[in-house]
Order: sequence, then structure tokens, then C-alpha cells
Amino acid sequence: MLTKAKEKTRLPKVLIIDDDPNMIAILGSILGNEFKRQVTTSGKKALKILENTDDLPDVILLDLIMKGIDGYEICSIIRSNKKLKDIPIIVISGLTDGNSIKRAIDVGCTDYIRKPFEKKEVQARVLKHIEDYHNKKGLERSNLELSKRLKIQSIENSDFQMATIFALAKLTESRDDDTGAHLERVKGFCKLILEKLMLTEEYKNIINKDYIDLVEKASILHDIGKVAIEDRVLLKPGKLTELEFQRMKMHTTIGSDTLKEVSKEYPGNKFIEIGIEIARHHHESWDGRGYPDKLSGGQIPLSARVVAIADMYDALRSKRIYKDAYSHEKTLEIIKEVGGKDLDPFIVEVFLKYNEEFDKMYTSITEDNI
Repeated sequence: MLTKAKEKTRLPKVLIIDDDPNMIAILGSILGNEFKRQVTTSGKKALKILENTDDLPDVILLDLIMKGIDGYEICSIIRSNKKLKDIPIIVISGLTDGNSIKRAIDVGCTDYIRKPFEKKEVQARVLKHIEDYHNKKGLERSNLELSKRLKIQSIENSDFQMATIFALAKLTESRDDDTGAHLERVKGFCKLILEKLMLTEEYKNIINKDYIDLVEKASILHDIGKVAIEDRVLLKPGKLTELEFQRMKMHTTIGSDTLKEVSKEYPGNKFIEIGIEIARHHHESWDGRGYPDKLSGGQIPLSARVVAIADMYDALRSKRIYKDAYSHEKTLEIIKEVGGKDLDPFIVEVFLKYNEEFDKMYTSITEDNI
């Protein structure tokens, strides 16, 4: 399990924070010479160490119950510090009750290992989180480079920018979509939904062709934040743990925050503004149970409500690593069931009225991409 660490010129650095010297010794023995270790029995000293060094640890092993500043507070302080917030924190604790684990997750711990623990388990998890940490850093550098490139050209002259943004969106899509046509289908579904809504009394004076064009193009940005979500979460075949689900949900804020940085260079650009709405809010629920902001009803931007149903229809119809593809009929049943709960009930009603057109579009775009 430790061969990866050996291949690196720089040994991975582990900071152990535990007020029990015996536990520090045990963890040191488990890690051996494969890691550079730094230890402290004081939470206060640990925070001072982190603040005063540029050689940050690749992972932190943290006990919860300590004198002075406890593990919960340490974790919370680290997560609120821009310099330190992304360092993986693995809690190693004898507390096994659900409330303790949930509280640790809520304040930002990355993983939780219960005592007594197995040597190989600790080694495996430490290496995995270090690997994920460095992969994430690499993705962030790529995103930063992409943002710089986007800023070179004017987004108002959108041909080059659309191609670049679409390429990043396609890169994200390729990680968890077998068909390679998810973005094209979502674009088509959004356009079709909005065209049908424009025929209704409720929306005929709200929606116009320019708005339809903007939402159709910006819909490709809905999952752009997934580029920063680790494969072990994004491509997990089974049910996500609570910690993994919290990580997955972050794609909404990662995506919208990235687009907000771009928008600073192009204030007032409607394409980016709609993209921010969609990226952040396409997982909000009509009844307020969604994320990240728990908006409800008309508080949710129309663009995000439209993308939500387009994305759900395509996700249900398509095969994923964690599920088989559903039939059009089965998908209609599910969407009808969640109308007024997850989805805008009026948009669901319009969708169901024209459902055969969505079925034909799904088949046509999929076949064109095979």
C-alpha cells in the first residue's frame, strides 16, 4: 500500500494532533518511514504550526477529545482558514456514537476512523486522502489556467469562449456519462420546455426567444463544478455515505463560484449570469428540501427549475455507473411523483403534456452521438 509514497521525492507529510503520547506513538509506528511526521499534543500549538509554515501537511490525523481546544474546534478553525481549508482531516477517535460522527462531519472532517483501528485501514485511508488532495490541487490549477484563458478574449464575442467552456463541460460530462450526449440532450430539453412554456398564459409575457437561447446555451454549465469532485465519489457504484454526499453536493457551489470569478471580468454578461443561476440552484427543490440554499417555489430561478427537470429526465433515462437506464414510461412516473416536491409542478404539467416530444428528442440525439 505504501509504494506510491516511496516513488515521490518529497515524502508525504502527516500532522498528528492528539494529547495522548501513546496514541501518537502507535500512529507513528503505523506510518513508519514512508511519511514525514509532525506531532503535537496541543490543539493550540497545532494551529500555530499550521499558520507559521508554508510546508503544509498533506493530511491531518486528529483526535476529538483533548484538553483545551478540542478536535471539533480545531477542525472548524482549519476549515475557515483560506490557506488551510482544503487539507484532508481524518478523525481518529474512540467515540462511536452517531451524534459525534455527525458533528465531526458538520464541522468539516474528511473521514472518520473509529478506535480500535486496523493498521492497513489507517495506511490505506491516509494514502487515499493524500492522493485525492493532490488530484484536487491539480484540477484547481487546471481550472485556474482555464479561467485565465477565458479572460483573454471577450465573452461577448462568444464563439471562442463557448467552444472553450463547452470543452470543459464536456470533460466533466465524460467522467460519468456513458453516452457522451448528456449536454446536448439537456440543451435540447431546456429549449423544448421553454418553448412550450412560452405558449402558456402564465409565461407568454415572461419568456422570449433571447431568454430561451441564453438558457439553452448556459445549461451546459449545470454540472461544471463536478470537475473538482474526486472519482472515488463521482464514480462510486454504490450508495454514497453521508460524508461523500456532502462532498458531491459541493459541485453546485464550486461551479457557481468559478463562474462568479469569470463574471468579475465581464460584469453584466447575461450568459455567465444565467450560468451562475443554473450551476448553483439546479438541485434546489420546489418544497425547499434541496441544496445548497434551500430555496423553494418561485425563489428558485426559472432557469434552474427548467434545467432541473431536463437533467432529471436525462439522468433517469440514461445508464450510469450506479444505476441502469429507465424506460420513458418509468421516467414519467417518477417525474410525475416528484412534481410539487422536487420539481416545479407547473413545468412538470407542461412536460407531461408534451412528453412524447421529449422521448423522440432523447432517442434522436443519442443515436446521432453513437
